[in-house]
Amino acid sequence: MTQPGRLGTGIGWRPEIAEAVEHMPGVDWVEAVSENLCPGHLPESLRRLRERGVTVVPHGVSLGLGGADRPDESRLAALAERAEALGAPLVSEHIAFVRAGGDLTASPSLEAGHLLPVPRTRDALDVLCENVRIAQAALPVPLAVENIAALLRWPGEEMTEGQFLYDLADRTGVRLLIDVANLHTNHVNRGEDPSRALDELPVEAIAYVHVAGGFERDGVWHDSHAHPVPRPVLGILADLASRVTPPGVLLERDDNFPEPGELEKELAAIRATLAEAGGATGPKTRGDSGPATRPEAVTDAGPEAGPAARPAAGVKAPAVRPSAPPADPDRADPDPDAPGPSSDPASGLDPAPARARQRLALAQAALLSALVAGTPVPEGFDRVRTRVQARALAAKRADVVAKVAAELPELLGDGYRAAFLGYAQGRPMTGGYRRDALDFAEHLLLTGDPRDARTRHLLREWWLERSGPAPRSRRPAARLARATRRVLLRH
Repeated sequence: MTQPGRLGTGIGWRPEIAEAVEHMPGVDWVEAVSENLCPGHLPESLRRLRERGVTVVPHGVSLGLGGADRPDESRLAALAERAEALGAPLVSEHIAFVRAGGDLTASPSLEAGHLLPVPRTRDALDVLCENVRIAQAALPVPLAVENIAALLRWPGEEMTEGQFLYDLADRTGVRLLIDVANLHTNHVNRGEDPSRALDELPVEAIAYVHVAGGFERDGVWHDSHAHPVPRPVLGILADLASRVTPPGVLLERDDNFPEPGELEKELAAIRATLAEAGGATGPKTRGDSGPATRPEAVTDAGPEAGPAARPAAGVKAPAVRPSAPPADPDRADPDPDAPGPSSDPASGLDPAPARARQRLALAQAALLSALVAGTPVPEGFDRVRTRVQARALAAKRADVVAKVAAELPELLGDGYRAAFLGYAQGRPMTGGYRRDALDFAEHLLLTGDPRDARTRHLLREWWLERSGPAPRSRRPAARLARATRRVLLRH
């Protein structure tokens, strides 16, 4: 697969800071959330940036490549369409699962509404590798996948994060998007050593790097993307840049946006960190370059040569990665070659065994059900951290619904958040955030809330306007007919 070229220093494009981003000096590229873009109606700000030669990379959040199901064809097609509309050199997604249940578990489909970690097991790796290959085949440009932040740890994990990412890149040739803020999050929350993770990574596979801020509360680090970048995150960036020159580094900010000058200072701090570490974005030439050592645990490089076989010029070799633990003989499938129903054995994609998908599906459905539906926490999980994760998911739902349906917090005022969190308890999201907003409004109306008659009337009108297959007609005759019907129903 073609390796994307130099990106430089960039910032996440968000509508709230679109104008500020356009006028920021030294912004080489931007990243935009793919699901928030319509290819036929791109925001004018992004159009102007593209006309100036600023690269725009679509960043997906809903594929769920780490889930037990194969990637949805319509979601892949949408990501591909946005890449072509933007003329992007690559696209990116996450190593995460975002939904569970369904046919593989014969249980209701559940949406997490946010990114959840995959277990670092051979089953999960087999499934992830096949899902990544399916995505690569469907996309017109290279794919980069991002390590995510985690509040909890899966029991029975068989690999470190570095080992897991190494094997994924080696078997699929996929590029890596390394989020150094997420490495810091996992250091605080899971006790993982960021330096060891960097030691084990195939650094020549890095497509670009994310940098972001967060906050610590009660010993838990929350990757909020709404706070300044802390010094420890810049320290991990410096460590990475001392090993390899990242082709691109991007500052993420998703909420609580400061004045443009503060964002410019953060970008300047990133550039200074890279310069001090000898890693200004772009190609690096060092005499001690060499290929990364392929771990013994990997036995199949897949259809393409992995990144370890294609070292970038001038990349310092990482330390030799320790092998993953030996395979568990109890894990062997009676029919390991049985592909899932949509696999094509002639494609040469080395499909994951169907039993591996089913085992992963059952495990992910049990965890997600505990997080969003209030079912018992699966054995082996830290119950306190699971509750923290459940609260974080509910808070994320409330925040995003407030953005996609901004009228709701306006109508409900200070009572919005408490009302939504009460609604979310035991009511999983099943159809996306807009559907969630409608379900929340319907729930309030059915329970007689809000108590204020005028607010309840406005909420009902809002819900009726959006809950049907098409918006209600505003023509006088249609409005008169609705008013007449309401009068008749009272008698």
